[in-house]
Amino acid sequence: MSHHDKSSHEDPPPPKGEAIAADGADLEVGEIKEENKYAYDDSRKLGITGAVFLILNKMIGTGIFSTPSSIFAATGSVGVSLMLWVIGGFLTFCGLSVWLEFGLAIPRSGGEKNYLEYIYRKPKYLATCVLASQMILLGFSSGNSLAFGRYILYAAGNELKDSYKARGIGVACVTFAVVLHSVAPKWGIRLFNALGIFKVAVLLFIVFSGFAALAGRRLVEDPRNFDNAFAIESGDGYGGGGAYAYSNALLNIVYSYKGWENANYVLSEIKDPRRTLTIAAPLAVGGVTILYVLANVAYFAAIPKSELAKSEVIVAGLFFRNVFGSSAGARTLPAFVALSNLGNVLAVSFAHARLNQELGKEGLLPGSRFWGSNKPFNSPAASLFLHWIVTVIVLLAPPPGPAYNFIVNLYTYPGAWINSFVAAGLIYVQFFSSRRAEWNPGWRTWLPVTIIFLLANVFLVIVPFIPPADGDFWADGYPYYVFPVVGVLVLILGGIYWTLWTKFWPAVRGHKIVAERIIDEDGAEVIRYRKVKTRVE
Repeated sequence: MSHHDKSSHEDPPPPKGEAIAADGADLEVGEIKEENKYAYDDSRKLGITGAVFLILNKMIGTGIFSTPSSIFAATGSVGVSLMLWVIGGFLTFCGLSVWLEFGLAIPRSGGEKNYLEYIYRKPKYLATCVLASQMILLGFSSGNSLAFGRYILYAAGNELKDSYKARGIGVACVTFAVVLHSVAPKWGIRLFNALGIFKVAVLLFIVFSGFAALAGRRLVEDPRNFDNAFAIESGDGYGGGGAYAYSNALLNIVYSYKGWENANYVLSEIKDPRRTLTIAAPLAVGGVTILYVLANVAYFAAIPKSELAKSEVIVAGLFFRNVFGSSAGARTLPAFVALSNLGNVLAVSFAHARLNQELGKEGLLPGSRFWGSNKPFNSPAASLFLHWIVTVIVLLAPPPGPAYNFIVNLYTYPGAWINSFVAAGLIYVQFFSSRRAEWNPGWRTWLPVTIIFLLANVFLVIVPFIPPADGDFWADGYPYYVFPVVGVLVLILGGIYWTLWTKFWPAVRGHKIVAERIIDEDGAEVIRYRKVKTRVE
């Protein structure tokens, strides 16, 4: 088989020694401009434990310590809020099953980039460019970095709401994560493994403290939040009603669970992906779901409804204050939550930088050889820097106010589009594709599971465009339609870039740079970049 027959955008990784052109161009024309080798020793690869903590660190970050406020404010019901967290866990398992099937069929770093390329082959590269636009422009760590700054200030006795002081601390947080992963990648992995254990311990502490609060061990009057728990009420700062409110609540829950797909982004750096992924991913997601539901029970056991609805990012901070008071010891607990947020920033930057690097390997980005490089520390330093730039811009750009919810929604919403396309694509591959007879990844997702995941994401795609039931279009300080419109525009921008990259620039320059993938005899991935003519002089 020649390299013209299979594109890396179409099929699972090639056999050793086989070359693949990134765009099917004739690789015999033109000289090799650069060659990058991606080889990782076993000490850098993640086993089951490392994969569990990679997933845990992205899932347990800002969300569970912050979003319960907005979820209760949107629903106005304790019981409905708890049910939404259970539903969120169920939908996460549905999505995980879809990603496991694709990940075992295409065991290569890049996650949904590989899956969309396998499904949507025509127009060539369009799906890849749309995903690249979403991942690069909206794949940031801004929400977690902001929460880190807010909790650090809260621990120091400063209960200011959103401020540029908190954002400045957030910039320092993401800078530390990016520099560590760039300069000392082994230590970056060790640190987020350690923080993974730590943040599970923090959540367990909240859960057991919640049991104590239920038994009356708290410093505030019993909020009696579980009396008639499923009643939908309206009060100071909260009140359920309308599809828009519920879609916002579900988006926040999706954000809190996000990270279950984290291991799929770095499969090339995982030992025995088939065994590791099928054990580590369900174990991590199951544990997180249980902890999330119990942590919400703990919050409701100690925080009155009106306080909870207005607490924004610092839900866990209020919980510690109501259970332990304002002592110095109680002030250290929010600092522990801040460390949990740091672990999330480390995990997100680790995974998203690998996806940015995959886009560079494919020759997709301007200056791809730079973004796809592993120099000088055998780490994706350039791609980490790209992640840092976007994170800092999104962190500092919104005006003071309820920036956290806006950042969360902006981060989560376009992902619902991508999830919908991947889920629909799996149904196509399993039942309608001409390649369905060859599709045998070793994991099969039951059709109803895929349909449930697809419908949930279609709901999240459509409903944010429906006006709020109460008619308050500026409830959060910006028009209700801003984040879905921005999210869709970012995806459209990917289509515009596809037109420029595949049509306009090659026509103007008369050549293009193509990437050639090779798996050498040692199992290391090698990327060669060639200049290829696109017109006859």
